[in-house]
Amino acid sequence: MSLYKDISERWAPFLLVFFFIVLVSYAVLYALDFIPEPIEEDTTPVNTEVAEDETDSESEPTLPYTGVSDADPLPSTITFDSLGKTLTVLNPTSRKVADLDSALLSGVVRHPDSADFETTGNIFILGHSSYLPNVFNKNFQAFNSIQELTWGDTIRLRSTDTEYVYQVERVYKAKASEVSVPVSSGEAKLTLATCNSFGSKDDRFIVEASLISQKAL
Repeated sequence: MSLYKDISERWAPFLLVFFFIVLVSYAVLYALDFIPEPIEEDTTPVNTEVAEDETDSESEPTLPYTGVSDADPLPSTITFDSLGKTLTVLNPTSRKVADLDSALLSGVVRHPDSADFETTGNIFILGHSSYLPNVFNKNFQAFNSIQELTWGDTIRLRSTDTEYVYQVERVYKAKASEVSVPVSSGEAKLTLATCNSFGSKDDRFIVEASLISQKAL
């Protein structure tokens, strides 16, 4: 009771001392930067657009060829990986047998009525095949041994700026009367045929393949 009486008689000095201590403590904490500051909401707009050159283009998968209008549309070479040889591909525009036979003297020939790299379809290439021991012009033996290709072997066609890789699906022998320029089917295909002449009646070896990949050179 006496303690309560002492405090009640000295309440004014007590309050003064209490507020003084609180004020001094606050000043010390403020000077030391211990006083928490209010969180201000950031109203700066955030740019969610991604610049074109910052996109990760390497993560995009390589898709099968579907026709590229700005690429070179014509094949210039053909390579048989399992046979170890590369041949020049000619692209005559004339359909005359004499003109096609003349082109065969300089390499293998893409028939002008077949597809090219600009349109998705069947590219039809013919080449000489001869097993004579002595041939002055090696282009007469251009397609020798293509009948030895088997399922899964790869054939690479190149233009000036792109390489197209095909996988062999079928190899067979057919009569000349049964061979015609393949009609485009909406699929990227490659058909090869041996021939002595565009007008000959000899049996021919046929190789059919499908496009599996492509890459820029």
